[in-house]
Amino acid sequence: MASEIKKKMFWRAVVAEFFGMSLFIFISIGAALGFNFPISSNKTYTPMQDNVKVSLAFGISIATMAQSVGHISGCHLNPAVTLGLLLSCQISILRAVMYIIAQCLGAVVATAILSGVTSSLPDNTLGLNQLAGGINSGQGLGIEIIATLQLVLCVLATTDRRRTDVTGSAPLAIGLSVALGHLLAIDYTGCGINPARSFGSALVANDFTHHWIFWVGPLLGGASAALIYDFILAPRSSDVTDRMKVWTSGQMSTEG
Repeated sequence: MASEIKKKMFWRAVVAEFFGMSLFIFISIGAALGFNFPISSNKTYTPMQDNVKVSLAFGISIATMAQSVGHISGCHLNPAVTLGLLLSCQISILRAVMYIIAQCLGAVVATAILSGVTSSLPDNTLGLNQLAGGINSGQGLGIEIIATLQLVLCVLATTDRRRTDVTGSAPLAIGLSVALGHLLAIDYTGCGINPARSFGSALVANDFTHHWIFWVGPLLGGASAALIYDFILAPRSSDVTDRMKVWTSGQMSTEG
């Protein structure tokens, strides 16, 4: 850890997570809030149209950020993704902690700026994740787990360096996975699948009702995806103990 923290590229990666998260949140939540403004040319007219618009905004913005900062930080932009990669022994504990801090700060900053930009919007909840009427905590938790599991599973599979069959765009695949998660979860929980994104809205809106769901659900989903992929779907040949050395050394494993 000591050697990693002294490297400029480490801190550039942390800054990239902050900057990428800020842009991602501003663009995606800004798109979600925008259709509520009383501008007739910008309005959508059905809940389905709104859901598709928001889902595409989140998915395309993630794909764009992945192309922009992926070569610097890996473009996690999500504590659940970071946890999944940590449990997959692909990043160090130090990097995981610093990334999550940067992600949360980026989300808060972007949401705070959006709060000012959309201050005239009535009943502005700033993209706050909430349980829909008739959905209890257990159901909401389950939706968040499943939606995040498919996302992190996609991240692990599309970025697996052992694969030789992936010829398409990994950022696009991951962006579509984010959009898919929103199409599933948006009517039930507003679609968290990203604890940092949920935290930014909750903090700026000062509303933490059921907020634990949007940490526990995605983190469980991300952890489950890592365990399922690494131990069931695509087991790695190296010993787990050897791979866990990455947690302290920060050196990425290159084995098959």
